[in-house]
Amino acid sequence: MLGDILLVVVGLIIGAVIGFLIARKYMKKYIKQNPPINEQMIKAMMSGMGRTPSQKQVNQMMKQMTKYMD
Repeated sequence: MLGDILLVVVGLIIGAVIGFLIARKYMKKYIKQNPPINEQMIKAMMSGMGRTPSQKQVNQMMKQMTKYMD
């Protein structure tokens, strides 16, 4: 009886850990394929703040965004 309960608890813990790792891997892959922000969004955001962004500034921001996503 106690052994059966222990097996169920251990199985649930192992399942949760494996599920977490699979979900994490999937989300990293999804974010890499479909980034949440792109160059057009950065240009629009900077224009909205009253700045006219140069391509160099846009590239720097994109590089910083990808740095934090890895």
